[in-house]
Amino acid sequence: MIYFDNSASTFIKPKQVQKAMLDALSFFTANPGRSGHREAIKTAMEIEKVRDKVSAHVNGDITIFTGGCTHALNLGILGYVKSGHVVCTENEHNSVLRPLQFLHDKYGVDFDIVKQTKKGSLSFDDIKQYLRPDTKLVITNHISNVNGDVANISDIGKNLKERKITYLVDGAQGGGHFKYDMKEMNIDMLALAPHKGFYSPQGVGCLVINGDINLDPILFGGTGTNSLELYQPLSLPERLESGTLNTPNIIAFGAGIDFVEENFIEINEKMDDLTTFLHYELSKLPVQIYTSTENTNGVFAFNIEGFNSSDLATILNDKYGICVRGGYHCAPKKHEALGTIENGLVRVSFSYFNTLQEVERLILAVKHILIKNKN
Repeated sequence: MIYFDNSASTFIKPKQVQKAMLDALSFFTANPGRSGHREAIKTAMEIEKVRDKVSAHVNGDITIFTGGCTHALNLGILGYVKSGHVVCTENEHNSVLRPLQFLHDKYGVDFDIVKQTKKGSLSFDDIKQYLRPDTKLVITNHISNVNGDVANISDIGKNLKERKITYLVDGAQGGGHFKYDMKEMNIDMLALAPHKGFYSPQGVGCLVINGDINLDPILFGGTGTNSLELYQPLSLPERLESGTLNTPNIIAFGAGIDFVEENFIEINEKMDDLTTFLHYELSKLPVQIYTSTENTNGVFAFNIEGFNSSDLATILNDKYGICVRGGYHCAPKKHEALGTIENGLVRVSFSYFNTLQEVERLILAVKHILIKNKN
């Protein structure tokens, strides 16, 4: 079996991530922050080590642990916006589009969807025409989970800071493959998906906050503090982390960050090599390619004429043992922009553990499918 669906979730987890998960289940099983005994304190301290590690990795001020990147994006949007105007882009995932639609329908919050004018990249020039005096928040997907298009987040952040507009970046696909510096890039909130580029388990995400961003909770309950009060505490991170934290996954996330930092150059070289090789070989064939040559971040999208993308993904799985993702990737506006609403597209996404030999197998499978379809 060849696994090329790492943008959904990385399949192979590094040994140090697996070990951290096992250690957490063996030695850090008390409820962090909920009791004063030594086991609870020990677990809470381990959580705080990872919290500090995440914040340092992206140069942000405080990390809020969530149930996933979708939860983190919902917190950044629903916890911040109560009125006014929001700008997002056509590259966004439904974890951004649906909360915005909810705010519009329920509270009358306006939002505009930016059109990307240049193939392969989104710039501040695309965004600025949509800004209004009451624009409260701008949200951009950094790397498209559909075809790997990239937003110029540094320039966007710089220009938004000059205009005093809060900036939320969806780093689901960039985390682990890209070096974020929230202060340098003027990112106010950054959502990450550890189970993707950090090679960590599913079930945990985070929203990293930079600067004085006041978020209301979207989840209420026990925090281990102020238990006699019916009001949510004001202090962070407790205010935004109700309920028992996912300790094993958080500790494993910490090990995933270590793995990425130790292998960062090699990871990015592998992403570049695999994506470039696949693009070069498939460009020789009668295949529709939706990924720009300069975007070699491990996300590649294509179609074969006459095939629905989901059907093609099924053939690759059933006949050739290759796992890819067909369909719409929870990003409807991106598919509208690419003209793939009718059939979707096939996404191939790599990890550090994929090989050139596996990519060659995919290329041979595509050639075989084309021959059979021609006959």
